[in-house]
Formats: sequence, structure tokens, C-alpha cells
Amino acid sequence: MPHSATRRPSPPTRTALTARRRLVAGCVVAAATLGLAACGTASGALQPTAGVSTQPPITIAPTDSRPTDGPVATVAPAPGSDSAPASAAPPAVPKPRTPKAPAETTAAPHSGTPSTPVTTTPVATTPSGTPAPTPAPVKPGTVIGSTASGGHTVALTFDDGPGPATGQILDLLAQYHAKATFCEIGQNAAANPALVKRILAAGHRLCDHSVHHPQPFAKLPHDKAAYEISAARDMIVKAGGPGTRVSWFRAPGGGFNADNEQITASLGMSSLGWSVDPRDWSRPGVPAIVSTVQKQLKPGGVILMHDGGGDRTQTVAALKQLLPWLVAQGYTFDWPAG
Repeated sequence: MPHSATRRPSPPTRTALTARRRLVAGCVVAAATLGLAACGTASGALQPTAGVSTQPPITIAPTDSRPTDGPVATVAPAPGSDSAPASAAPPAVPKPRTPKAPAETTAAPHSGTPSTPVTTTPVATTPSGTPAPTPAPVKPGTVIGSTASGGHTVALTFDDGPGPATGQILDLLAQYHAKATFCEIGQNAAANPALVKRILAAGHRLCDHSVHHPQPFAKLPHDKAAYEISAARDMIVKAGGPGTRVSWFRAPGGGFNADNEQITASLGMSSLGWSVDPRDWSRPGVPAIVSTVQKQLKPGGVILMHDGGGDRTQTVAALKQLLPWLVAQGYTFDWPAG
């Protein structure tokens, strides 16, 4: 029998090469998934990396979760090259992201529309839990220097009593049907309660003028000023009896400041000043007292004189001239404002 020649295998076709490249690519992907170093031989065996334990093939369950009759399919590497096709792109490595700070947000009101913030002030309460009374707000510089009614009126005020001249002044006021406000020293009121009651019985009104008349009053510390104002008011009220009302406080020497004005307001009183000051306390002479009042007085003015604190003979004499003059000028007698 003739010897037959050995046949050489035919070169792979283009279709076979393409299939092999696809199998090699699949092998690379499977190796990456299994943590293996590379695809092995053309038969598809996988070679583990040295030092890494061999893991069994990963099985993928079918998407249909119902049990199947046959065995669970496994992904086996396909024959191919150890390298991926030249056209294949390397696996993408995600770039680390820098965390962003959360944006500041403002909670919108439930209505869905912006609103202006509302500031609330805590409400003071008494031990029983009921709201405490709030003193009327007082602005610095609200010292009264005019009458309540305004117009062609005048307010007569007398300081530092009650004293020896108070009775005489009350007699003169009654003669001209004039009313006046008496700014009393607390300790003088406590020593002369009968005169305080007479002032009230005649229809006049009372004003707090401190306990001891300290000066300069505006320089007193808060606690001292508070005592001088509040204790004097209590003395005057006690001397006048039940229902006595003290509507004003006049600082000795006119020494008002924001602090003692606020103290005054917290006690329900107004700060009382003046617009006419004949300085009768210094006993400049009756003509000087009368002339100063006549020159300084304007409609709605408040005249400052004294019924205590020393010899008030000149004051009584000057008042005997001033009362008929005021009536002749058409003035009517009024209370201070406030």
C-alpha cells in the first residue's frame, strides 16, 4: 500500500480568529472577577496567582427563580488568548470623589411664604404664675415742665414741706380758690401728718420729694435713689391716710437722670420739673421773687416755690402779690402734666 503523505492543518479562518479573540476577552473578564492572574492555555484552564488560594468557579443562578430540572449553569472561561483584543478598552477605574459640604438651607414656614422673624420677650411672672405688671416705659428727658391742660393756665408747686409756712400758704390759696401741688420731704410728712391731711382735705395734690433731700441726687447709686424715692412715697401715703395718692416725684435740685426717672415710673409716678424758678429758698427779697415769676411765666408754666426747709416769710409775702396778679392776667390754676 502506498505511503500516504501527512496532511498539514489548514490555517484558521477569519471567523475562527474572531471567535478566539472573543473567548480570550471573556477569559480576561472572568479572571478579573475571580481574582486570577490571567487566562491559561488555549483549552481555557485558569492559572491561579502564586500565594492565592484557588476558588471554585462562580455560579450564576438563572434570572427565573423557579427551580430548574438541570444543573445550575456555571460561567467557564472560553478558549482564547491571554490578552484582550487590541480594540478593547482597559477597565475604567472610578476617580475618588471629594465630598461636598451640604448646602445651607433655611426652613420655610408652613405657609410656604417667607416671613420676618419675630422676637419675643420673656414675660415676667409672679410666684403664683400670673403675669407681673410692666412699668410704663420712660424715655430719658421726659421731665414735666408744663400744665396738664395747657393754654392760659399755671401750676403752683411748693417744695420741702410740710413746714411752718404750709398753713399760711394753704390759707392764701383758699382765698383765691387756687389749687397747688405740694412736693413733700418724706421725713417731714411723717412728722406732720395733720398738715398732710389738711392739704388733701383742701383739694390739693401731693408729690414725692425724697426722704432726706440728698444732693446731687443724680449722682446717687441705684439702690440709694430707689430707697429715697420709694420710702418717701410710703411715708407720705401713711401720713395722708388710706387712699392717699402721690402722682409725681421731683428730684432734689432737679437732679434727674435716666435711672431715677425709670424708678419713678416703676412706682406709678411722673417726673416733675418746673419752668419758673424765683429761687425763693435763697431769700433774695420779695420784689425779686415777684419780678422773676412775672418775667419767666408763660402760659402753661409750672412755678417752683417752697413751704419748708427754712424761713419762708419772703415766699408767703411774695405769694400775697402773685396770686391776685395771676388772676388779673387771666390765669387759671391747674395741675402739672402727667
